[in-house]
Amino acid sequence: MATQFQVTFDSNDPSELTEFWAAALGYEFPQPPPGHDSWDNWATAINIRREEWDNARALVDPDGNGPRIFIQKVPERKTAKNRVHLDLRIGGAPEAPLATRKELILAEADRLEALGATRIGPIEERDSYHIVMRDPEGNEFCVD
Repeated sequence: MATQFQVTFDSNDPSELTEFWAAALGYEFPQPPPGHDSWDNWATAINIRREEWDNARALVDPDGNGPRIFIQKVPERKTAKNRVHLDLRIGGAPEAPLATRKELILAEADRLEALGATRIGPIEERDSYHIVMRDPEGNEFCVD
């Protein structure tokens, strides 16, 4: 049996970064634990101080296939290149024509820019094409 995992991002503003990744991935916020009609209600019930309510956020794949995304507040800003990054697989199967994959990737990069991402640049080599981007806090990811 495979091990379940989540992908964790450090963030200065978990609410904002979670909104970006929810829209980018089509993910949603998980339901609060049973017996609570909201996460605020849950946080109050377990005595989390209101000023700590934005210390972390989570996202889940509505279809239950992808990993959980967890975004936690940290005091420091991002200062170096990620050692791990997400690849958003938009272009379809590798055997699809490169022009078709490129068109899909470019359209997705445009959509992500409108959500607050920054395009670093395209990379085309052999029969592959991807665009390196940054999320609103500077975390690198690729659209391929």
